[in-house]
Amino acid sequence: MGKVLGTLKPELVWKHFEELCNCPRPSKKEEKAVEYVVAFAKSKNLETIKDKFGNVIVKKPASPGKENLKTVVLQGHLDIVCEKNRDVEHDFDNQGVKPFIDGDWVKAKGTTLGADNGIGVAAALAVLEDSSLNHGPIECLFTLDEETGLTGASNLEPGLLKADILINMDSEELGAFFIGCSGGKNTQPKFTFNKEEVPADSAYFEIKVAGLQGGHSGLEIHTGRGNALKIITRLLRKASKNFNLRLNKIEGGNKHNAIPREAFAIVSVENKNKDQFLKYIDEFNSIVKAENATVEPNLKVSAEVVSKPEFVMDSKTQMNLLNALHAVPHGVIKMSPDIPGLVETSTNLAVTLTENNEVRIVTSQRSSIQTEIDDIADVVVSVFELAGAEIKMGDGYPGWKPNVNSDILKIFKSSYKELYGSDAEIKAIHAGLECGILGEKYPGLDMISFGPTMNDVHSPDEKLKISTVEPFYTLLKKVLENIPAK
Repeated sequence: MGKVLGTLKPELVWKHFEELCNCPRPSKKEEKAVEYVVAFAKSKNLETIKDKFGNVIVKKPASPGKENLKTVVLQGHLDIVCEKNRDVEHDFDNQGVKPFIDGDWVKAKGTTLGADNGIGVAAALAVLEDSSLNHGPIECLFTLDEETGLTGASNLEPGLLKADILINMDSEELGAFFIGCSGGKNTQPKFTFNKEEVPADSAYFEIKVAGLQGGHSGLEIHTGRGNALKIITRLLRKASKNFNLRLNKIEGGNKHNAIPREAFAIVSVENKNKDQFLKYIDEFNSIVKAENATVEPNLKVSAEVVSKPEFVMDSKTQMNLLNALHAVPHGVIKMSPDIPGLVETSTNLAVTLTENNEVRIVTSQRSSIQTEIDDIADVVVSVFELAGAEIKMGDGYPGWKPNVNSDILKIFKSSYKELYGSDAEIKAIHAGLECGILGEKYPGLDMISFGPTMNDVHSPDEKLKISTVEPFYTLLKKVLENIPAK
């Protein structure tokens, strides 16, 4: 058993989860996790397939007498979002995360935990190992690169799966079954600027916005959490006009599907404006802290003296950039008229990065309706085109249309009621699940998504609720024992 989580139940699930925590597995670099899965499967003499993209399928034969049942594929992704606090040193390419127990939660030390989707993968591995189960044919699909575009699922070779039913374990709320998800696409503007000499007789500062919660740009987009890029842009734009601030660089966020928690800028301000500028920083900090006090109690805006930068960007591009970042929408665009509380359409200002003489920006749009994805993406394009930016559009990914008459949904509902005496919630999710892509590749596949309770995924505050993992796995076993014949 694992050294940290070995006392937790169910033992098989937590054993595999801790082993996965030990594997560095950023998106596109999941080799160690793949090696672990393949070695485990081979140790159990299970049929193992690795497709050309690197996705792994492991097949477990039916229990004796259960060969005629429908085949079920258990599905999860091996990669994790790699976010850390700025003061934490961690090499995600070569180091696993460090889990620890905090009351009823498992967390990681200063980084994302990777329970999204490590706990789903661990549950599938536990099913493969669990000799007490009585089940029909099982296929386990472990995909790569879900977090940066669902490309593992998109590149899955056709014909590898024989399943009739897909159980995705990439949801984050015990007692809720998900039967639909949003689709999405990325819109990526780029500004090219001319480098100019830094004004003489100036002071130089790093402006920092920090202490925000961040989080998943679909699941938490409706919470009103602060976006560090929007906050720092608001500051810089006004300071450019009032104090002749010149910008060397602006950066914030690093994932298309995460709300930016921190943002930074290197700026030049004439010495004659220095004192008034620093007073403005203090006033601005008080203003945004008051505005966000309930949702973002740890928000802080600060300025620190730094050495002279090598250049500043030309004034015209600077103002076009700041105007566009200030004007571009961020957050919920439309709530679903059909499902109470469900975000239907949103957009996230996700990343800004300055390199050489370019500022590259990533925004992401989501909706359960394809035409609305296209429209909100066009709104984002319009803002940046007006500011003179070049625009690159991603291919996007499909949504998953709910089927309230799904057979696997009926099995999940009855199994949950029998185990726990209450009705589960039936939901759709404002996030991209691989179900949309896999359903498109395998028409007619009966699909559902569920999982234990997690909070603050895609941020260093990510945590997995221990008391929900055992009922999650118990329900999975119950469902597998109730799969009908073909």
